[in-house]
Amino acid sequence: MPVLPRFVRRPLLVSAIGFALATQAGNALAAAVPTHHVLLISIDGLHERDLERFIDSRPDSALAALAGRSVRYRQAMTVAPSDSFPGLAALLTGGTPRSTGLYYDDTYSRTLAGADCKPGSEVVLDESVDIDPDAIDGGGGIRVTALPRDPARGCAPVFPHAYLRVNTVFEVVKAAGGRTAWADKHLAYDWVNGPSGRGVDDLYTPEIAAGNADGSVEKAEVNDDLKVTAILEHIAGHDHAGRAAPGVPALFGMNFQAVSVGQKTAGYRDAQATPSDGLAQALQHTDASLHRILLALSHAHLDADTLLVVTAKHGQSPIDPALRRIVDGKLIPSIVNGVQAGLLAHATQDDVALLWLRDGSKTAEVVTALNARRSEAHIGDILSGRRLAALFNDPMQDDRVPDIVVLPEPGVIYTKPAASKRAEHGGFSEDDRHVALLVAMPGMAAGKTVDTPVSATQVAPTMLKALGLSPADLQSVRREGTPVLPGLGW
Repeated sequence: MPVLPRFVRRPLLVSAIGFALATQAGNALAAAVPTHHVLLISIDGLHERDLERFIDSRPDSALAALAGRSVRYRQAMTVAPSDSFPGLAALLTGGTPRSTGLYYDDTYSRTLAGADCKPGSEVVLDESVDIDPDAIDGGGGIRVTALPRDPARGCAPVFPHAYLRVNTVFEVVKAAGGRTAWADKHLAYDWVNGPSGRGVDDLYTPEIAAGNADGSVEKAEVNDDLKVTAILEHIAGHDHAGRAAPGVPALFGMNFQAVSVGQKTAGYRDAQATPSDGLAQALQHTDASLHRILLALSHAHLDADTLLVVTAKHGQSPIDPALRRIVDGKLIPSIVNGVQAGLLAHATQDDVALLWLRDGSKTAEVVTALNARRSEAHIGDILSGRRLAALFNDPMQDDRVPDIVVLPEPGVIYTKPAASKRAEHGGFSEDDRHVALLVAMPGMAAGKTVDTPVSATQVAPTMLKALGLSPADLQSVRREGTPVLPGLGW
């Protein structure tokens, strides 16, 4: 007889006494306690250093309480580039960009097309694809005319979910009969549905760009509150709007945006990651929201039946304000086009520069030109050729891989000279990639730390295993050999 996934077995009635008995297992996770639910929370921008500092200074906080009954991974790294898209894709697929095909929310494809149906097009999957980016519901949907086109399919529009190359944990859970839900910041997060387009039963995407909420901690907190309310409804067994009662999802979660906004707009006071007032406010508000979620799980008797993962899609750079340097975002494109007029097909720049060329055979010449102005552009390293192909795929074979990746010196942000932002993400640095990671599971009586380096990609197979499903059902896991997280007693 096949073993059923844990979320479709008969649920356990968890009482306060039962929970107390379950937690007597000590640091080892009690394998006898089934996990019927997994809740994934991304506090975008949250470094391990932020977590350590916060729980040390706030021992009464929700994060401190959670850390006290979690496995804490102190050397967790998200993928590179450290953009929200590849970062979340790592958590949901178990794969890096070489498998997922997601390198950023603004990239380029040599095979997809624009409205003219000619191969070679920028692929932008942010608020700009909304019918109305200034409406909290994005105007009610995605603007089809803003999507890339596929010449191989009669120039049909390519929706975000079809742009992802591999399946997601949501699709695996759905195939096994489980319910799924997710809340995030743009309608373009339709891609979390996976290539089937049907992985998430209840996808809620209040637009962070509406009212410029992505530029204000206070407004970002209001946007986060909408998603927290959705999670509370899910815990109560409702849909995100509280209009129906389909039951608690087997796999659900959300992202918090306020900390990331606080890092960008206010930043840190020093190299020790002392938060500014604005960032401190964002951290405290997020912690208070997490407290509401933990309390709801307890009241619903789900705290002993739920694997809870708290991490971050990405970090933010720089932490040390003394390292911050703005470099004109026009400089690198001008260097590229100085090799040959119109050579640059597309550039995505933050604290990294991803460069796609119209003629890949000119890559070596462009690298030479960039090296000649290395000091002016504050370049730390340049990835191309074999080094780039070893990390991702060969850009001559994979239409989405940039021809060149420019890694600036620590603290450098390529943007408008007058930009006031204190930090950015997308790069390959320690500040960009070293994120917080806590995993709380029934049976944990005390906190445990793991200092072995781990990858964000390991979260996906771990979540599936907790639900009694096979990690090998994820295509990225099979391709990249992604293991489950260590230290969980499995």
